[in-house]
Amino acid sequence: MEYISVKQYAEKYGISQRTARNYCAVGKIDGAHLVGKTWNVPANAPLPGRRGKVVATPLLMSLRSQQQNHTKGGIYHRVQIDLTYNSNHIEGSRLTHDQTRYIFETNTIGITDQAINVDDITETVNHFRCIDLIIEQAEAKLTETFIKQLHHTLKTGTSDSRKSWFAVGDYKRLPNEVGGMHTAAPEDVHRQIANLLKEYNNVNRHNLEDIIDLHQRFEAIHPFQDGNGRVGRLVMFKECLRNGIVPFIITEELKMFYYRGLREWPRIKGYLLDTCLTAQDLFKAHLDYFKIKY
Repeated sequence: MEYISVKQYAEKYGISQRTARNYCAVGKIDGAHLVGKTWNVPANAPLPGRRGKVVATPLLMSLRSQQQNHTKGGIYHRVQIDLTYNSNHIEGSRLTHDQTRYIFETNTIGITDQAINVDDITETVNHFRCIDLIIEQAEAKLTETFIKQLHHTLKTGTSDSRKSWFAVGDYKRLPNEVGGMHTAAPEDVHRQIANLLKEYNNVNRHNLEDIIDLHQRFEAIHPFQDGNGRVGRLVMFKECLRNGIVPFIITEELKMFYYRGLREWPRIKGYLLDTCLTAQDLFKAHLDYFKIKY
C-alpha cells in the first residue's frame, strides 16, 4: 500500500492539515499510522463523512471490483490494455497492442524478431499502475500532488530518471515546446497549474467540455519535461469517472484530429469536442458489450 503525508492528504481534499491530523488521531482514517511523530496516510483513503458525496457509477464499480479481484477479460482488463497501448503509442512507443497485452497478462512481451526499447516496456508497466491509481482515487479532488504522483509513477525506472536535469514526479527544469509552440517557463509552471486547478475545483461537478478544457490548458502549460500527454490523458479519464461521464481513449486513428483539436481549442472548440465524442462512442460500444450501464 502506498502512503502520503498529512499535508498531501489535506491538499487532496481541500482541508486544513490540522483537521487531517485530527482525523488520524481519532481513528477516522482507516490505515493511518504514526511513524515517529509523523502520520502516514493510505494514498487511497477517502475523506471521513464524504463517502456518499460522489456516487460511483456502474463503470467505476466494475473497474474497482475487477481490479481488486484480478478479473481477466472484463472492462478493467480492456481499459488497462487499450488506454496504455494507445496513449503510449501516440508518444512514440513501438510496442504493439499484442505486446502490451502480453505484458499485462503474462509479464512478458511475447515473441519478437525486433529489438525492443527498454523504456517502452518500463513505461508500459508503469502506465498500468497509473491506471490503478486513477481508479483508486477517482472521486478525489484533482490536486498538484496527485498529478505529480502520476508522473512519478509513469517515469520511475526509465532512462529519463537517470538524467540529472530530469525531474521525475516534479515540474520541468528546462524550457520545452510542444508542436513547435512555446509552453510555460519552468519558473511559472507551479503558479499556472495552481491557478488552473483552483479555477477548475471551484466547480463541484463538471461536464465533458469542462474536462476537455482542463486537458487543453494543462497541455499548453506542459508542466513536465516529458510525459505530459500521457499524464494529461490519465487525468481526463479520472475526471470523467469522478463526474459520472463516459470516459474515452484517444486511438492512433484519432491522433491527428486530437492534435488539431488541442491546437485550435482556444479558437474553435468543435474540433476537439467532436474527436472526444467520437472516442466516447467507441468506449460506449465496449460498455454495451460488457453490459455496463451508463
